[in-house]
This record gives sequence, structure tokens and C-alpha cells, in this order.
Amino acid sequence: MSVLSRLLLIIFASTTGYLILNQIVENEGVAYVGFVSGLLIALVALRFEERVHSTPLRVLIGGALGLIAGLIVANLITYPFTKFLVNNPYLEISAYAFTNCVIGYIGLSIGMQKGDEFKELGIKLWDVEGQGKGQKFVIDTNIIIDGRIAEVCKTGFIKGNFLVPRFVLGEIQYIADSQDQLKKVRGKRGLDILEKLKNDKMVTITILDEDFPDISEVDMKLVALAKKQKSFILTNDINLTKVASLNGVEVLNINALASSLKPVVMPGETLQMEVVSEGKEPGQGVSYLDDGTMVVIDNARSLVGKNVTVVITSILQTTSGRMIFSRLPEAKSKIKSINSPALKV
Repeated sequence: MSVLSRLLLIIFASTTGYLILNQIVENEGVAYVGFVSGLLIALVALRFEERVHSTPLRVLIGGALGLIAGLIVANLITYPFTKFLVNNPYLEISAYAFTNCVIGYIGLSIGMQKGDEFKELGIKLWDVEGQGKGQKFVIDTNIIIDGRIAEVCKTGFIKGNFLVPRFVLGEIQYIADSQDQLKKVRGKRGLDILEKLKNDKMVTITILDEDFPDISEVDMKLVALAKKQKSFILTNDINLTKVASLNGVEVLNINALASSLKPVVMPGETLQMEVVSEGKEPGQGVSYLDDGTMVVIDNARSLVGKNVTVVITSILQTTSGRMIFSRLPEAKSKIKSINSPALKV
């Protein structure tokens, strides 16, 4: 809702409250109570409008039904009381206002709390979260260009509404229009991933025009947007993950998910693998597990292109992933034979 529409709502509600009360009591002084009442109602309505964005539809429907029931009960209780026992118009208005506010609020509160029970009753139409469109995720440029998120969503592990800020979309478009061929390919892939997510029934894509001109850093803009939308941040950027966590925003890092799903290997285990390249240190060879984890093999530089059996010696966990160190099984036996007393002169 724009600032102008909010202002018009306040003016309309305040004026209406003044005119209605002035019509009933025909007292200028008392009529200003209606003006204040209308103003308060408008402010409550605006506050409610802000809360609607982060509230599931079934809860809103439950609250609306509860409010309607509460108002009906309040008027049924108040009518006979004011009809036969009250002759003062001021007291009559006060009685209606009090009972409608109190019982209406109780009905609204109970209705919102019981809104989740609609799902148990089988009313799927109102269960937006049950359709995978309830949870909100702010996604950044890196996670879009990475591309793995599309496959994760396809499996059904992540469901919800993906919020794509306009400045992130502009950043991807800028990369796609780059003169650098590698950047150009990555940018176009990002646009293709967005199109793929748009056609995924498990998620919805919402483009947000919200920007934060007073914030220059893109990561901080994403954090501010996630706070405003009360949503998660979905990324694979370790720096954004740290910044968001420091600011109290929950983050789902797809790299952390990938690391947690990697096959578990322990020191002492043996693996069969191909030495694919030379290592950085003298004598080292390098291989990879099926999930892409690097395995450094001692004394395997001369075995590039061959399948070998290796023994895991240690595992190094870093922020960017795991690195496994290993050796050839015969290396240990050679060392033992050299140090054997039988060979000493």
C-alpha cells in the first residue's frame, strides 16, 4: 500500500467516525470522539495490513471467521441489554463499542490460533504452505548462477516462494551482457535457471522492486530485504552466510547441504580410484570422489591415468569443503622393509 493510499485511508476513517457520531448524538464535542476512534481504527488496519504479508492464508481466514463470529455474538448480547435497560444514547454507544471490541478481538485471536486446524479437516484450498508456497526465501546472484538449486527444488526438498530482488536480476543481466565470454555464459545460465524455476510447480518466483538506496553493499541489501520480508536467505556464498548470521537472519547454504550429504570416509579405509593429475607438492597425485571431493595421494605422481588402491590417512575440513589425504598401501610396507633388522649390516 502506497503512502498516499495510507493517508487517504486515515482521512476517510477519521472523517467517517466524526460524521457518524455527530449524526447520532448531535453534539460537536462528543463527535470528536468519533474522529479519534476512526483514526485509531485506520492505524490498526494499517498495522494489520503489514502483518498480512507474513501470515499464512489459512490463519487469515481463520481470523476473519473468528472476528465475524465474535461481532455477531457481541451484538446479540448487547442488543437486548441496550433495548430494555439503557435509555442513554452515550451509554448505548459505549456498550456496543466495548462488547464489539472485546468479543470481536477474542474471536479474531481464537480464529487465528485455530486456523491451522483447517488442514486437519482436509480443507486443502486454504493450506498455502501445504502447496509449497508458504515459506519465503530471498535468493542471491550466486545461487541462481550456480544452478544446483533448480535440481534441489525439483526433488521437492525446498518448497516456497523465491523472492528475487530487482537489483539481483539486474546483476545477472549485467553479467549476461558482459564482453567476457565466461561471464556471459554464466549470466545466461542464471537467466535460464530462473526460467526453469518459474516453471517448477514446487516454487513460485516473485520479482521485488524494493531497493535500499542508503545501502551500497549487495549482501547487506539482501540481509535488509530478508529482515523486512521475514524470510530466509538461500545462497552458496560463505561470506553472505556469515554476514546474515551476524545480523540475525536465518540462512540456508546449499554448499553446507552438499557437504552434509557427502559419503563418509574414515582414516584407515581403502578406496579404488584413478589418479587424474599431479599434485602441488613433489610426488603427489590427485584424484576425486564421485561428489567432487579432492583426494591427495602421496607418491602417486608417476601413476597419473592409472587406477590405484589408496589408504585414507587424514581428512581436512575447511569452509570451502573437504580435502582427503591418502597414501599407496605399498608405501608402508616399503618403509617397514627398509627399517627391518634383517637388512642392517
